[in-house]
Amino acid sequence: MPYQFEDLKNSCHAEWHAYIQHSFVQQLADASLAPEAFQHYLKQDYLFLIQFARAYGLAVYKSPTLSDLKQAKEGLKAIVDIELDLHIRYCEEWGISEQELANLPEARATLAYTRYVLDTGNRGDLLDLHVALSPCMVGYGEIATWLNSRAETLRGGSNPYDAWIAMYESAEFQDAMQSEIRWLNERLADVSSARFDQLSRIFSDATRLEIDFWQMGLTQSD
Repeated sequence: MPYQFEDLKNSCHAEWHAYIQHSFVQQLADASLAPEAFQHYLKQDYLFLIQFARAYGLAVYKSPTLSDLKQAKEGLKAIVDIELDLHIRYCEEWGISEQELANLPEARATLAYTRYVLDTGNRGDLLDLHVALSPCMVGYGEIATWLNSRAETLRGGSNPYDAWIAMYESAEFQDAMQSEIRWLNERLADVSSARFDQLSRIFSDATRLEIDFWQMGLTQSD
């Protein structure tokens, strides 16, 4: 049978579960997360987005077809022209200025994750790069869906983190997530079992680094 994105998730089920249902996420959902932990995460996520944009720039270079090139260009444009501006404004609501963001050092977890993605993309092909990026792109959408399935999740004004959940449950983000899954499914359908094993290792590594990123926010580590 042809491989699909679900097979990547199933290949590291324990890691994926630990990522989607991390303590940081659960505390964010029930409003028990320390504000300082969320602020630390927001700062590092800004730095992550910059490297994420670089990864889409690499995807432009790696694109073998016009269709792939256009998709990568739109991803880069969305981050640089929309997401970073939104993130800066959201950080300001949490008392974090744009000047502070510009002068931030990268935490070790941020360095490890983003450079792994870029290194994977440089060494491999476009599919390698997309697989390395997918735990973030797909995972955040799945996290929002999972949070809304929990009775313990607080929504609205009683949760200071409600806007974060709303961002990733939005139709725009969910549509982008489904588009990425469709792109991956089309390419995974043609890979051999040996190639799938290589991609599974990339996906597992990136998922473990996502876990470390949550943990970095929770413990406010540098």
